[in-house]
Amino acid sequence: MAHRNVSVVTKFFIYIVMLVFTVLTIYPLVWVIIQSFKTNMDFMMNSRLGLPAEWYFGHYTIVWNQWQFFTFFQNSVIYTSVTVGAVVLLSNMAGFAFAKIDFKITKLLLGLFIIGLLLTLQSILVPLFLMVNAVGLINTRLGVLIPYVGLGLPMAVYLNTDFVKRGIPRELMESAEIDGASLLAIYRKIILPMSSPVLITIAIITFVATWNEFIIMNILTTRDEFRSIPALVGRFAGSLGTNWGVLFTILSMSLVPMLVFYFIFRNKITQGIAAGAIKG
Repeated sequence: MAHRNVSVVTKFFIYIVMLVFTVLTIYPLVWVIIQSFKTNMDFMMNSRLGLPAEWYFGHYTIVWNQWQFFTFFQNSVIYTSVTVGAVVLLSNMAGFAFAKIDFKITKLLLGLFIIGLLLTLQSILVPLFLMVNAVGLINTRLGVLIPYVGLGLPMAVYLNTDFVKRGIPRELMESAEIDGASLLAIYRKIILPMSSPVLITIAIITFVATWNEFIIMNILTTRDEFRSIPALVGRFAGSLGTNWGVLFTILSMSLVPMLVFYFIFRNKITQGIAAGAIKG
């Protein structure tokens, strides 16, 4: 492909656009962190867009000690890590079976997962609560994890099935079968490694959705020892008043795992997006 010369003006315009998008992305994060150092009086008396009149660091001590932030943080980590791992692995295995293994009920089972995409969370809250309560899993981590995994599977199964069907040639499976490989070996050595682009996408979607989920966790738990960070955030944002300093402190502290997740896996995320674009 011939090399295309880009003019200085075009380069300048591209850099300006990239700079604007960078600022729009980073500024909200920086703004949230800055607000955590303001007192409530500072919020009422001064501009909410400006710097604190006096930098107050006491909110972090209050949140960590008085409001047991570590308990909520620990629960968020447990719920998110288990849900992401289960959804990624189970959906990939199901996608492999639906796309490459022919059975009479394959289409029926896949159709049932697709129906799950049509269900809204609000429509299943009451039956979900009744079922969890009937089996005695209210106020347990397992009672929260099962719905999290179940609600994350329909979209993940659909994405995996489509990716495996279109992106992984059947000839690879046939060659492995001729060499005597079992279905488990084919999945472990061929399907799973080649599915990394879609698995990264599913992991990101599931991570963000689970980390920020509030409704299910708030309905299925009443005790703080089983609740995650969104429940703690809800305590400081109400119609009767808002403790802005503590609220933004909790938000700032809850951002740390998401930022760490991105910086650790940023290369994999970029590779997955690029590979997915090439496959498409």
